Amino acid sequence: MTLGTKILRRDSVQMIRVSAFRVWWSGLVLLVAAFVSVAASAEPALTPHTAEYKVKISVLSGKLSTELRVTANGYVATHVVRPAGMSRMITRGTLSEMSEFYSAPDGVRPRLYSTQDTISRDKTDASIRFNWDTGEAHGTVNGEEVISVMDAIAHDRVSIQYQLMHDLLTNRPISGYTMFEIDRLRPVSVSNVGSQTVEVPAGEFEVVGIQHQAEGSKRRTILWVAKELGYLPVVVEQYRLDKLRVRATLTQYSPAADSKPARRHGLR
Repeated sequence: MTLGTKILRRDSVQMIRVSAFRVWWSGLVLLVAAFVSVAASAEPALTPHTAEYKVKISVLSGKLSTELRVTANGYVATHVVRPAGMSRMITRGTLSEMSEFYSAPDGVRPRLYSTQDTISRDKTDASIRFNWDTGEAHGTVNGEEVISVMDAIAHDRVSIQYQLMHDLLTNRPISGYTMFEIDRLRPVSVSNVGSQTVEVPAGEFEVVGIQHQAEGSKRRTILWVAKELGYLPVVVEQYRLDKLRVRATLTQYSPAADSKPARRHGLR
C-alpha cells in the first residue's frame, strides 16, 4: 500500500511556523497522549479515566492533565499542558489537544482533531475533521481553510497513540504507523526496547519500553507502558541526538467509577 497525501489549499494557506518552545510542548503531548487502547471488538477495552504527569523539559517544568471519556459515538481524549513552578515566570498559557475517535475493524479512526496553543509566540488554533467516506481531512488552521486528500489510513497526534495501545493489547505487530500532519502524512517507526521495573509517584510498575521515531526526525521517544494499566504510559522519555530532553512521570491515575477494580491495582 502506498502512503501519501495531496494537499489542496484555499486562499493560499501557508504552513505555520512553530517555535522551539512549542515543538517541545506539542511533542510532549504526542508522547504522553498514549493511554489505554481501544479494541476492535464489540466490548471496548478502553478505560475512561483521568491522569496527571509531572513534566521536565530541560530546565523547564510543567504538568500534563488528561481525560478519556466515552461518548454516544465513540471516545474523546483531551490533553492539556501547563507550565508549572518557576516556568510560569518564563511563559504563560496552555497547550491543549482533543481527539474524537471510534473503534473500527482495523483499529482506531479519528473523527475530529483540534488544538489550541497559547503558550508559544506563534499562537495556533486548528480544527480538522476526518471524512473516511471521501478520504479527506478538512478544517481550519488559524482561520485559513485546509483540505487534505488521504491515500491511506492516518491518525492525528492523539489517536495514533490509541492505535498503538490497541495493537499492544491485541498482540498485533507494532512496526509502524502513519501520522496525519497539516502538510503531509508522516511515517512513524515503532520498536520494543525491553522491559524493566519503575517507581513513580503513582506507584511501582512492570513496564515495557516502546520506542517510536518519525521519519526524518532527530527525536526519538520511549514510552514505558504498564500492561496492568492497559498499556498506559508510566514514564515518557524523549531524546534528541541521544541526549535526554523531556521526561514525564505519572503522578496520579483515576479510572472512572464504573471501571473494573483490577485497573486500580498498584496505585497509591
